[in-house]
Amino acid sequence: MPEDDGAADHLVGLELPDLELESSQGRVNVRDFDVIYVYPRSGRPGVPLLPGWDETPGARGCTPQSCAFRDLYPELGVPVAGLSAQSLDDQLEFAERNRMPFPVISDPERRLGAALNLPTFEIAGLTLYKRITLVAENARIVKVFYPVFPPDANAGDVLGWLRER
Repeated sequence: MPEDDGAADHLVGLELPDLELESSQGRVNVRDFDVIYVYPRSGRPGVPLLPGWDETPGARGCTPQSCAFRDLYPELGVPVAGLSAQSLDDQLEFAERNRMPFPVISDPERRLGAALNLPTFEIAGLTLYKRITLVAENARIVKVFYPVFPPDANAGDVLGWLRER
């Protein structure tokens, strides 16, 4: 289970940057989404996990998290996107295989992370995002879910929070 290291404490109140990135549905601007769930990386069939992946707190669960957002997407009622530092090819394969109805954004240069100082971790020579979900209204972050655990419950937690508003 990941621990809250305080790395997201500064985010509420920040404005999402005017940042266009490639996604499974073409070029998108992160400001156009009310929910952006950020995850380390999804697996790919036939490709081994990174060394130490299973032992890294918070690393596992990207596909269950994404599929939960997919399944609750109609109920969420707001624009949603998933985002990781993976390549566009990886995001396209993932989105197609899992029938994602919303954009899955590729941010290999971690541009969103640089703009917002999002938490990351190192594994197998890669710098990846820690799992975090941002909820925005008019491009301003109003709620942050961090750390996210368990990942497959995150979409339900977001839905519950949105309904309470």
